[in-house]
Amino acid sequence: MFVFVCAGCGAELTVPLSQVSLPVHARQQYGNGAQLPVLMESGTFAVDPDPWGGPWRLWDEIDPSEAEARGIYAPVRALSDGTPGASVIAPGDIRGTRLIPEKRGGACCGLDGADGPNMACEVCDLPVATRVDDCSLWQMVRLGSDVVHRVPVDGIHAVPLSWAELAEKGEKTPPFEPIATWGGGRLGPNHYWSWSPQWEAAAGQALAHLLIASKGQRVKVPNGLTADVFQRTLDALLPAGTRQRHAVLAGPGQPSPDAGVDILLVPVHPTTGRTWTPADPTTSAYLVPLPLGVWLWLVSPEPNLPVPASGRIAQDVLRDYPLPLLPNHLFRADRGTFQHTLVRLPAVRSPWLRTILENLTQSTSAGLF
Repeated sequence: MFVFVCAGCGAELTVPLSQVSLPVHARQQYGNGAQLPVLMESGTFAVDPDPWGGPWRLWDEIDPSEAEARGIYAPVRALSDGTPGASVIAPGDIRGTRLIPEKRGGACCGLDGADGPNMACEVCDLPVATRVDDCSLWQMVRLGSDVVHRVPVDGIHAVPLSWAELAEKGEKTPPFEPIATWGGGRLGPNHYWSWSPQWEAAAGQALAHLLIASKGQRVKVPNGLTADVFQRTLDALLPAGTRQRHAVLAGPGQPSPDAGVDILLVPVHPTTGRTWTPADPTTSAYLVPLPLGVWLWLVSPEPNLPVPASGRIAQDVLRDYPLPLLPNHLFRADRGTFQHTLVRLPAVRSPWLRTILENLTQSTSAGLF
């Protein structure tokens, strides 16, 4: 357990927190005017290894060797020159700070952090954090690594769950959910039924790895929901008529994959961030990471049937009877997460993958992202 303290005066700025893995959707920008919930579970923090926010430099201003030293192997529009290593927490876990009104940024419904740190230490007035809660962004507070220190505190040292325990007790992430939007009426916020933003971000990351694993050949994923999420985009981006590589779901509690399988879709530990690996060390299959909650649903989907309610219905409850069980459009992976992942994989230097990156605008207009 840790508390974070101001580097200027030593004042405590958070409640005690335990470290977990940074969610895949931490940098996601979702939809238009959507009210996304808090990113981090209360009582936890995660470290973002990459720079975030301004100042920015356009790609033409950056030497390719500098970009590669930062782990970026293909062109992007711009790179952040912000300080890396921020600790990301839930807004409710911050203490001893005040908002800086003039640092509102260019947001329309909240704070987006575009003007830099917008929270200051109440004791010494040092800017220490950036709150983000604008529409279409996950709500979080980012504690700057250069202005905040973390200090160990007494508390219960929770041992990360084993893979077997996660397979049995892990929480599944449903593939679709109601999305709240700004501008509700007399009965509360407006809603629409959609694919889960977390699933779209998870698919963006996984698709980048699937393309690398494909080696430019067709990829076949399991039928059902896995195919709904990946197959259409893989078929559109990979050339027809080539040898087909096979991907299967693998992980704790699942049968050992056949010898001829080329790609394994496996879970990532939510606390340690480590990817599950097969017991057989000779396995040569490419491991494609998936957030645990998404992976659990894919290997053991639930029917998601409506549950009868008793008593009076609250005003902000969706009033469709029954609730729609599917979105009204085909699945689309998150483009930003896909690009963020792919440019950080060295194999993206291959010309055919560079072409996919250059054609992302056309892929988006075709409904793939």
